[in-house]
Amino acid sequence: MLKFGSYVRAANIDDALEVLRFKKGAMVLGGGIWMRLSNRTVPCVIDLSDCGLNTIEETDDEFRIGAYVTLRDLEVAGKLNAVTGNVLRDAVHDIVGVQMRQLATVGGSVFGRFGFSDVICALLALDTDVELAGAGRMPLAQFIDMPYELDVLTHVIVRKRDYRAAYQCMRKAATDFASANACAAYWDGSWHVSVGARPAKARLLAGDALGIASAEPTAEEIACAIEAVRSLKYSSNLWGSERYRRHLAGVLAARAIVEAAPYSSPEAADAARAVCSGEEAIA
Repeated sequence: MLKFGSYVRAANIDDALEVLRFKKGAMVLGGGIWMRLSNRTVPCVIDLSDCGLNTIEETDDEFRIGAYVTLRDLEVAGKLNAVTGNVLRDAVHDIVGVQMRQLATVGGSVFGRFGFSDVICALLALDTDVELAGAGRMPLAQFIDMPYELDVLTHVIVRKRDYRAAYQCMRKAATDFASANACAAYWDGSWHVSVGARPAKARLLAGDALGIASAEPTAEEIACAIEAVRSLKYSSNLWGSERYRRHLAGVLAARAIVEAAPYSSPEAADAARAVCSGEEAIA
């Protein structure tokens, strides 16, 4: 059973950070979704409900997503999803059910840096930063590789770009964890492909690392991207073997690229799709 020693409802972020750093064993409580699986006592939990982090703010250049925005809020955020090719909506809409998505928070998903996270996989392919009370603002790709520190994640920031993006994942059942997931986004003249549920933390491949130089990838470029994705490290768990994940990740990434690409002719799109179909047949 999960037990809490004490509960602090912080009035602001500075108070929360002070409690986190000076009260031994303290931790920030968001939706608390995965904490319930634990059999332990947490000395002190910090609630950020009064810190004004439950909104999505739009500026001329970016969207600022508060850490207490729920996955359901993310799913139905019309303007944000329209700008980002609906990849955030597509990433979260199969996570368990609406009731759970109304509890789980963006901050909890991102700060936890879970390998199975659909949210991180989708955000990583976009031009995304995180903002922390202590460490400040930094790219998401940098943050996910940092060690866990006593800090408070306040916002996830998605810059506005002319995104062409798509999200793909494979689940053993509709509401299960993903066996593998991938997100592809074309922006600022370059492709960005993230691969998650390896089952380690998501990884980002971009530019030359993908082997794709054009906005409309050819069949040869798609094949290069598949090989680049499969060159990442994979391992096995209950949701899939290392071999299965490696193959599947290549297929999902290729599907996402083809879906996102602004092909000017049906013939070019069909040639690229044929590569995906051939890879699927191998499985």
